[in-house]
Amino acid sequence: MQAFFILLGALIVLVLGLFIFSLFLPPVVKVERSLVIAAPADRIFPLINVVRNWELWSPWKELDPDISITYGEKDSGAGASYSWKSHNRNIGTGHMTITESRPDQYIATDTDFMRMGIAKGTFRLDPVGEGTLVSWSMTCNMGQHPLRKVMGLMMDKWVGQDFEKGLEGIKRLVVRN
Repeated sequence: MQAFFILLGALIVLVLGLFIFSLFLPPVVKVERSLVIAAPADRIFPLINVVRNWELWSPWKELDPDISITYGEKDSGAGASYSWKSHNRNIGTGHMTITESRPDQYIATDTDFMRMGIAKGTFRLDPVGEGTLVSWSMTCNMGQHPLRKVMGLMMDKWVGQDFEKGLEGIKRLVVRN
């Protein structure tokens, strides 16, 4: 019986420690990756602005080739969207909409991850000497839930690798053509 109380005490200390630790974590998490692509922005922009082109470079399509994708009525620019369903738990179900589109410069998105909430995404295309610096970012509000805030600590590692693969996919498509 004494061992039970020791384990119970340890569990309580662990839960309290997690809660106190989470109080010091920010609720908003930002992930960003950038890559210089040796091409002008007008060759890169359509790969991001036209939602049907995402299948060509999306890191998540590679994770689940059987992912089900449904496109909205509009193909490109503000208002263009698509939804996805995957049996892969790392991809899940969601919906992405382009909320702002400035030709050859900037695209903003809202991505609804259903139970996980909405993430704000951006793609910036900045001219540099060797071509275009493409920056892909995502900002998520993890809320005040202690476990979600702790999970936010891992977002950069998890999502950042996907962003790097996606940017490399865009680069392969642009350089190949």
